Formats: sequence, C-alpha cells, structure tokens
Amino acid sequence: MTDRDEWERRRRLAEVFGDDLPDVTTDEATPSSDRDHPTSRNADDRWFLDNRPPHHG
Repeated sequence: MTDRDEWERRRRLAEVFGDDLPDVTTDEATPSSDRDHPTSRNADDRWFLDNRPPHHG
C-alpha cells in the first residue's frame, strides 16, 4: 500500500466516521502543573483526599 493509498483510506474513514477522537488522550498527556485544572492528576487526588471519609484517616 502506497502513502497515497493510505492517505485516501484515512480520508474516506474520516469522511464517514468523522474525527471525534483526540490525537492524545488525557492519560497519555503530561499532567498539567495547574492544580485546579480538571485533567490534572493532582486535582483528582485532591478531590479524593478532600472527600475521604473520616474513618480512613
């Protein structure tokens, strides 16, 4: 399969299915240094720690 054939195949697939998936997912991306950013691992950890039941010390 040539590069041109591959390009045509991808173009047809994108035409039919669209391009809904991101190139890089949040688990592949470098965590943000912004602690309040929703995709930051620190923000997720902080939410769990803030909502931890008292008996989990």
